[in-house]
Amino acid sequence: MDQLTGAAALAARDSYGRLLALLSAATNDLAAAEDALADAFERAVRTWPEQGVPANPDAWLLTVARNRLRDWWKSASVQRTVALDTEQHAPAHLDDLDVDAIPDRRLELMLVCANPAIDRAVHTPLMLNTVLGFTAEQVGRAFSMPASTMATRLVRAKRRIKAARIPFRVPDRADLPDRMTAVLEAVYGAYVIDWSGEALHLAELLTTLRPDDPEAHGLAALIQLSAARAGARIDAGGRFVPLPEQDPARWDQRLISRAHDHLRAAHARGSLGRYQLEAAIQAVHCARSRTGTTNWASLLDLHRLLQQLAPSLGGAVALAAVTAETDGPEAGLALLDDLTAAAGEPARRFQPAQAARAHLLDRLGRGPEAAAAYDEAITFTPDQAERRYLQQRRQALP
Repeated sequence: MDQLTGAAALAARDSYGRLLALLSAATNDLAAAEDALADAFERAVRTWPEQGVPANPDAWLLTVARNRLRDWWKSASVQRTVALDTEQHAPAHLDDLDVDAIPDRRLELMLVCANPAIDRAVHTPLMLNTVLGFTAEQVGRAFSMPASTMATRLVRAKRRIKAARIPFRVPDRADLPDRMTAVLEAVYGAYVIDWSGEALHLAELLTTLRPDDPEAHGLAALIQLSAARAGARIDAGGRFVPLPEQDPARWDQRLISRAHDHLRAAHARGSLGRYQLEAAIQAVHCARSRTGTTNWASLLDLHRLLQQLAPSLGGAVALAAVTAETDGPEAGLALLDDLTAAAGEPARRFQPAQAARAHLLDRLGRGPEAAAAYDEAITFTPDQAERRYLQQRRQALP
């Protein structure tokens, strides 16, 4: 029973965005497509444990959602209240859908979410929630925002899409540059929230859509260099291993090599950006597999440049951590104090900031303060392996 229910959860994780993109593009109605797909997954959870998982789960889900849309359009309530739209309500649009024949259209739907008619601040969260299937709580955590606030913003954005009748089509080439920033942020956000396989795929797809965009190549390199170390992040006993303690022999050299290809392609375009800098930082870390040491001076220069070019909470915390390695823990802690004073509550709720603070206070021998910081970091840590690691560090305090 649990295994079959898990199959529905796996399909939701791997196929939700692709199926929603197909239905939305065919109907031009995002809200209706979401409702129909939610009904299909609910039916899967209810029937698959009894009847078994279909040979083609995606096709089964698409068929159920398609029938749900037909039933809705034929309902008396819709016929009384919704004006007939021959384009939107034509059954032929749905009949033509073939989950095996139609390519992945998630990027198309992501570009729709970046339409100028939608509030720019919600472009990336909307993609993460609607296209990539993350909950409002997960997206809110990524943006250091309460789940209720994020959920309200997402609902308003979806209503805007429907009210403005925003077309579900790939925008003109001239419109792509203005929308690419949000798309790149969403793909990177998907990786940060922990969907590495799909993020790797989408990042590569972006480099084919925009082969001359240096930041697309930079993002692909960044995700590949980060993913290359994923296998060394957890040891044989299921324990979290921080980057300085990882065994470079367990890193994926094929991904590292592919990332360097993207970095060279980005460099050839002659325009520096955030993702290229972040990828360069990861490349310095990965160079330890060849040199056996970490070049902290180079990392400090890169982090400072990154904060000048694209300041962020995460970048500020990373700069503080690297500064602690070059100039001592007091210097790193001072930067974290400055960050908290400037950013306020978002910085206090930011897990990496609390984890870094706890580590530096521990190094300085300030046990009670380190314990309090570890408690805060543990509270904001959703990853169980990392949570156990922080708990062990806290318990080891004098």
